[in-house]
Amino acid sequence: MIKYIIFIFVFFFNINVQSSSNQKVINHFEKIYSLQFKFIQRIDNNNVEKGECIILYPKKIFCEYYDIYNKILVSNGKSLVINSDKIKNYYRYPLDKTPLNFILDKKFLISKMKEVEDDKNYPFYYVFNFEYENNLIKVFFDKESLDLIGWETKDIYQNLIQTFLSDVNINIEVEEKLFSIQKYTN
Repeated sequence: MIKYIIFIFVFFFNINVQSSSNQKVINHFEKIYSLQFKFIQRIDNNNVEKGECIILYPKKIFCEYYDIYNKILVSNGKSLVINSDKIKNYYRYPLDKTPLNFILDKKFLISKMKEVEDDKNYPFYYVFNFEYENNLIKVFFDKESLDLIGWETKDIYQNLIQTFLSDVNINIEVEEKLFSIQKYTN
């Protein structure tokens, strides 16, 4: 009988600890309206890209890549534009057809984080894995600061994309005109 009582106690204690860690991350994330960070992005473990981004929730992002082609990625919340000196024209995608649509939607991420437990295989991060509309998404949060520090998705060409954030600054002032895609489509 004592074994059952101990088992029940341990079982419920673990559930409360897990749900409280989820809630800590969610509470912190709910208070964030903008992020500025540096990033390293790995595409199928072959290509590595680096740069800086600013996210303004909901669904706006501006990234400058550290490369010789002056690559820019920008979303105004509806469209995603990629432009660089390497291509003669720009690429424009409906944001809702890309995995960034989910990463840039804070309400969506929070709703999914409420449904799943964090992956215990990562000792230094809270990691949330979920699938939505055939998209596998993994989101990483730092266990100390609770800040978003990365994500893993597949792009529209089914390449595995791992994005790792550093030097994260939260709730910075951002001008809306930064996310105007018109100046990158001319």
